[in-house]
Amino acid sequence: MLDVTTVPVLRLNVSISIEVAMSLSSLHQSCTKIVATVGPACDTPEKLAELIKAGVDVFRINTAHGKIPDHEKKVAAIRQASQITETPVGILLDLAGPKIRLGELIADPLQCDVGMQLTFIRGGQPASETEVTATYAKLIDELQPGNRVMLADGLVALEVETVDATRAVCRVTAAGEVRSRQGINLPGVKLSVSALQRTDIENAIWAADNEIDFISLSFVRSAEDVYSLKSVLSAHDCDALVIAKIEKPEALENLDEIVDAADGIMVARGDLGVEIDVAETPMAQKRIIRVCKVKLKPVIVATQMLESMHHSSRPTRAEASDVANAILDGADACMLSGETAVGDHPVLAVKMMSRIMQFTEKSLRHDITDRVTTNRVHPITTAVTYAATNIAEAIGAAMIIIATKSGGTAWVKSKSRSLIPTLGVSDCQATLRRINLFWGIKPIAVSQMTHPAAIRTEICDWAKEQGYLKKGDRIVFVSGSGVVEKAHNSVVVHTVE
Repeated sequence: MLDVTTVPVLRLNVSISIEVAMSLSSLHQSCTKIVATVGPACDTPEKLAELIKAGVDVFRINTAHGKIPDHEKKVAAIRQASQITETPVGILLDLAGPKIRLGELIADPLQCDVGMQLTFIRGGQPASETEVTATYAKLIDELQPGNRVMLADGLVALEVETVDATRAVCRVTAAGEVRSRQGINLPGVKLSVSALQRTDIENAIWAADNEIDFISLSFVRSAEDVYSLKSVLSAHDCDALVIAKIEKPEALENLDEIVDAADGIMVARGDLGVEIDVAETPMAQKRIIRVCKVKLKPVIVATQMLESMHHSSRPTRAEASDVANAILDGADACMLSGETAVGDHPVLAVKMMSRIMQFTEKSLRHDITDRVTTNRVHPITTAVTYAATNIAEAIGAAMIIIATKSGGTAWVKSKSRSLIPTLGVSDCQATLRRINLFWGIKPIAVSQMTHPAAIRTEICDWAKEQGYLKKGDRIVFVSGSGVVEKAHNSVVVHTVE
C-alpha cells in the first residue's frame, strides 16, 4: 500500500502558517474544476506540481495504459506534487472497461478503401492483410448482417455482410487508415460483455487499498453496472466516489437510473461520439448535464476539449467555445486527456482552460429560485446551505466558509453557482480531496473541527493578512451536520473587524 501524503493543516490557536497561504493561492482561480490526465508528458512530481499551480484540481490515471506498478508510480508522484504545493489534489482512477480492440495486423498500418472487404476471424492468426482479429472473443457471435462496425475512433466505417461460425465479412463504407490495437465500436449492437472486467476489479481493489478518491467506470449501460462496482468497493471498505462514464446508447436510454446510482457522471464524448451519430452528441451532452443538475450530481465533460493543444500552443476558437459552452450548460469540471498526458504543452493547456473558465464564469448568475435536493444530503442541510448562499448574495458577502465533515454541505453549495469565493474546511483528508470535484469550492484542511468560532477567527485573521478580506467585509460561516456535537447545522454572518 502506498503512503498517504499528509495535506497541509491550519492549526488553531497559533498564527496561520505559510502552508495555508499556498493552499489558498488558488482562491481566485476558476470555479469550474480541471481534471488532467497523467502521462509521459507530465508524470514527474515537479511537472505535476506545475500543473497544480496552473489550476489542476484532480489528476486522472487511465488504466487502459499500464499495469498496477505503473499506476503506483503515478500516484506516488501525484502525492509528492501535492506535498510540494501544499494542495490536497484528488485522484481519479479511470477503469478501462470492456474496450474492444483490433488484434495485431499483418499490414500495419492498413489502408481501408471504400468497397474493400475486411474479415473478422475467430481467434488464430490472420492469413492475409484483410483478415483481422479482435480482443473480444464473442464478437462474431454477436454480429449480424447489417450491423455497423467503427474502427479508429470512427474514422473507418464497416458494414457487416455475412456471418458464420468462424468469421464475419464486412465491407468498408468510409475509408481510412487503421493500426494494430486500435479501438472497435459497435453502434447499436447489444453486447453481453460485463462493464466490469477482471482487470477492472483488480484495479478497483488496488484503488480501495490506496485511498483513491474517484473511480470512473467505462461503458456503463445500466444502473446495475454502477452497483456492481460499488459492491466491490464496499466489500473493501472504500468510500471513493463512483463516476459513471456515459458513452453507450444504452446509457442514454437508462440515463436517469444511472445518474441516481452514481456519485458523479462523465460525458465521455470520444466513444459516445462514435456509438451515436456525431451530430447527436452536442444535444446528448446538454441532456446529460441537465439531468445531473436536477439530481445534484457533479458532471465532468471530457475528450478533445483543447485537442489542438497536443502540439499547438493555442487552442482553436471552436475549442475555446466548447469549453465555455460546457460551463454555461452547467458542467462541474472539464477534463484534459492527451493534452496533458502526451501533449507538447501540458502546462499551457491547463492555464488556457483556466483562463477560458474564469472569463466564462463572469457571465454566470446565482439563481435564488433554483432548488434541487438529493438523498445524499439531509434535507435540513440542503435548506440551510441554500439559505446561507442566498444570505451571502443578498448582503454582498466577501467569502463563504463551510465547515464540513463529509463534504455534503459543500456538495450542495457547489450547485448554486454563486461566484462568492467559498472555502470547504474539514479535518478529513478524504473529504478535502473529494471537494476538488465540487464547483467553486476550495478545500482547506484544519487540525480539528470542534471549535467553529476559532476556525472562523483564524481564517478571517489570515485572509486579512493576505488581502482577501478587509475591515468591514462580511462573511457567511456555515457548519454542516455533525461538526458540533448534538447540533445539526448553523449559519453565522460575521463582519470582519
